[in-house]
Amino acid sequence: MKARIKWVDGVTMLAESGSGHALVMDGPPEHGGRNLGVRPMEMLLIGLGGCTEFDVLHILRRGRHRVSLCEVELNAERAETDPKVFTRIHVHFRVAGKGLTEKAVERAVQLSAEKYCSASIMLGAVAEITHDFEIVEQP
Repeated sequence: MKARIKWVDGVTMLAESGSGHALVMDGPPEHGGRNLGVRPMEMLLIGLGGCTEFDVLHILRRGRHRVSLCEVELNAERAETDPKVFTRIHVHFRVAGKGLTEKAVERAVQLSAEKYCSASIMLGAVAEITHDFEIVEQP
């Protein structure tokens, strides 16, 4: 896996993934940014959310569950002093689908958290990560 980050101006950076996708990262104005893109630490949190959501969807679909909605909300706390690592992260899933059971969703979330989600397991070495979920009515 590869990535390239190119400084543009101030603290604005253009990131390009090895698969050829690009995005803008920037800092807040008080740190020389123009607020043109996500912060690098936000990218880590977004990466965790995407990784675990990918797993949960894959696990549920392999179990022949018809998922019609899957959303992940993450809340994180960071250390007060440098390095301001994540200290706590809570991951909340909202899922809907025909015939979904609590047991199936709980199993998918647990497998992602403990076995498959590389981002979660890696960040879990530094931060306390908790998970919960709710099954909502189909949209």
